[in-house]
Amino acid sequence: MASTLSPQQTEAPSHLAVTDYQACYLAHDLTRLGAVGEIDQISSTLFDAKVDLNPHQVDAALFALANPLQQGVILADEVGLGKTIEAGLVLCQRWAERRRKLIVVAPAHIRKQWQQELSEKFNLPSIVIDRGLWNQLRRDGNPNPFDCGKIVIVSYAFAARMKDELRSVPFDLVVLDEAHKLRNAYQPSRKGGQAIRWSFELRQKLLLTATPLQNSLLELYGLGWFIGDHVFGDKSSFQSRYCNAGGDVAGLRSRLGQLCKRTLRKQCPYVNYTKRQAITHPFSQTVDEKNLHNDVTQFMSRGESYAFPLRQRFLIEMILFKTLASSPQALASTLRTMKARLEAIRDGLSADDFDKFLDSAAEDDLDIDGLLEQLDAEDEDTEQEEVTLDPKLLSQELTELDSLITRAEAIDADSKSKALLTALEHAFERLSELGAANKALIFTESRKTQDFLAQYLEANGYAGKVVLFMETNSQTFLAL
Repeated sequence: MASTLSPQQTEAPSHLAVTDYQACYLAHDLTRLGAVGEIDQISSTLFDAKVDLNPHQVDAALFALANPLQQGVILADEVGLGKTIEAGLVLCQRWAERRRKLIVVAPAHIRKQWQQELSEKFNLPSIVIDRGLWNQLRRDGNPNPFDCGKIVIVSYAFAARMKDELRSVPFDLVVLDEAHKLRNAYQPSRKGGQAIRWSFELRQKLLLTATPLQNSLLELYGLGWFIGDHVFGDKSSFQSRYCNAGGDVAGLRSRLGQLCKRTLRKQCPYVNYTKRQAITHPFSQTVDEKNLHNDVTQFMSRGESYAFPLRQRFLIEMILFKTLASSPQALASTLRTMKARLEAIRDGLSADDFDKFLDSAAEDDLDIDGLLEQLDAEDEDTEQEEVTLDPKLLSQELTELDSLITRAEAIDADSKSKALLTALEHAFERLSELGAANKALIFTESRKTQDFLAQYLEANGYAGKVVLFMETNSQTFLAL
């Protein structure tokens, strides 16, 4: 490329001098930034994106980029209009501007989906960081893996637990998917939301939610509070101005227009929506399954228990309920993990090492970060209660666990799995009527359930037709 610059170079220290060609390149690179809020600002991003963009998505991305001094905006398009694409455009633009400190906070079950979207549609490098990978990267010599030169993707629960490490990184942009999870974060009791807000204080934020308001105008206040104190002021002022009878609705709408952009489906006639048909297949549990369910529930309701330490009682109950609803095989696996932990307490090997239980449950079956999200994150600051060993009570719990494990393992084909065979037959009949291929995806939360279903389907008419897909700490599914 021939340079149009003067051949004379401005004198400068040798380590700062640039050639005509370098100056031309830098000048060209500056033009890629474009004027704030104009289409030129994301022209290169639009060119590089491997996605068919719709006009409202470009408008939303420009809205997010329009005021760089604002601490955050909300993109609140209705479901199915592509908020992920809009956020991807903004991330891509920041990446083109050489800003490398970028992070996405999302529900645990869609972290991998975010990574895939960023890679396939925008060619952006990203990394999903959870508890295990964090520890591994620290062992490999990275003092703060969040500062790694890639787009970091974390769950809400993990972000809340790692608030100090996140705050130490000067992120250029923080994307928060399903941001309605934060609409009550202004309440002091919401420790997870409070921790995440503190982590990203003074950082530029992009909140994504299809439901910014459901039950109360205070939910809008909560989202504004998360962005910054200046958005709506204090809670009492917001209530007196907007929530009382005769509130300034027009004023609230005007204020929201500065930080929130919402597009409705009816405004996008050019979008072709997928027509879905729901077909349900009820089933009834067997007597053995009902009795096992009742006895596990009764076991969970014990007052004094080594299996349910006070601080983590709700989390363990959620894990059990999840596996109980998934399959007897998943339940048996979780019960065995609980038994191993109690045996360790009995033998004095790890008095109350709850982290080992969580790690085992995560490796074996469940997405622990996802469960912690539902509890608004684990309270790491609460001290662990001291365990006073009662050998008789501990032995009784171990005996009960042994019995429950044996009964769960004895159910080799549960009623839900049998109903699945009938559901597949009906679904394939319907697909044939529509002229579609006979293919099905079966989602599970537990790997043990997935393994069992694969074997069960192979043995009941689908030999050689089952493919297993698996993602660490995320949902698993089978394809037929």
